[in-house]
Amino acid sequence: MQTIEDKIQELKRERGAIIIAHNYQPDEVQAIADFTGDSLELSRKAAELDEEVIVFCGVHFMAETAAILSPEKTILLPDQFAGCPMADMITAEQLRKKKAEHPGAVVICYVNSSAAVKAECDLCCTSSNAMAIARSVPVDKEIIFVPDTHLGHYIQKVLGREMIIWDGYCPTHSRIRDVDIVREKKDHPNAVVMAHPECPLVIRDLADYLLSTGQMCTHAAASDETEFIIATEMGLLYRLRNENPEKKFYAVSERALCPNMKKIDLEKVLWALEDMQHRIVVPEPTCSLARKSIEAMLELS
Repeated sequence: MQTIEDKIQELKRERGAIIIAHNYQPDEVQAIADFTGDSLELSRKAAELDEEVIVFCGVHFMAETAAILSPEKTILLPDQFAGCPMADMITAEQLRKKKAEHPGAVVICYVNSSAAVKAECDLCCTSSNAMAIARSVPVDKEIIFVPDTHLGHYIQKVLGREMIIWDGYCPTHSRIRDVDIVREKKDHPNAVVMAHPECPLVIRDLADYLLSTGQMCTHAAASDETEFIIATEMGLLYRLRNENPEKKFYAVSERALCPNMKKIDLEKVLWALEDMQHRIVVPEPTCSLARKSIEAMLELS
């Protein structure tokens, strides 16, 4: 009898499709993916691949970003309701109003934002290159940074440069508490703490390393350290443990779980391939305008 994994692989071949999954996806989804990574890494991978059908296991803004970079391809999001609360904390209309209050400001948006918001920005950034992107803006220019207040204040503190920072945040990272770090450090005294810069200040101050998910994977593999406390969404532990079986990784808290990232399961991946749904298309001129902010980032990176 065929397993659901077998059916997915068979349909994938029939459709000429590829499956890519974000580092926060459920373990079983990451297990059947052809590639795993962070949101921009996966969007760039989608653009490079020969396959015309991309099943993007992530949340809506990520599939949008893939569609922006590959408008000619069929980008499928297995659950159309897998969204991002942070991305929903700012609209294009709100950003236009803020821009009107600060004419001449350079607008930087975190990749965790909608296509409509990206279309209103000068530069896009990721958690791994945000510092370099902000540093590229001339010092005589104001910077509006949206939508993540924690990443924005982290950049502001390191660069020593005032910015106009939107008050958005990731609910999952905001649920991580300082007592979680203290408890895990007590239980695992030899472990170092890797935290995502989306975390609140109190968590960032307790971390040994502030890294994006991709940087965490790279650091864990290259480091002589053997024990790690992971202060980000729990889904990353699957990849870290698979890639480094000789090392130990501890979740900072069971609360560090994104319900939107867990909406996709194997059944929905199968349905996406069976029905070729749900296709994500970014209309013009939003697509072209949003692509400019992403391409401007890529040139600087």
